[in-house]
Amino acid sequence: MMKRIIATDKAPAAIGPYSQAVRAGDFLFISGQLGFVPETGALKEGVEAQARQVLANLEAILKEAGAGFENVVKTTIFLKDMKDFATVNAIYADCFPGDFPARATIEVARLPKDALVEIEAVACL
Repeated sequence: MMKRIIATDKAPAAIGPYSQAVRAGDFLFISGQLGFVPETGALKEGVEAQARQVLANLEAILKEAGAGFENVVKTTIFLKDMKDFATVNAIYADCFPGDFPARATIEVARLPKDALVEIEAVACL
């Protein structure tokens, strides 16, 4: 099975020793995305703005791989505070047409750069 690194400047660059995404066969594994604006590197303020930016970053990576939200089969959402679940869930639901992917949502003690939400995804191409 061939492995190919997927990267785009339309999503934030990796902030450590990892890739934005890796294509392995017909699957695309997208690293957890935070609410950073790619052009400035600034973290958006507030959970709603961060969630929207996270999803925009995921979409940019999916597009770079020739895919879209309709190809996503599994996501994991990491929240700093589970009280933000309804807000993030509503924003998330707007991005996925038709059938929703499988998903887990987890409250965590802390996220990188003190972000409020992070989402990782697996897509089938």
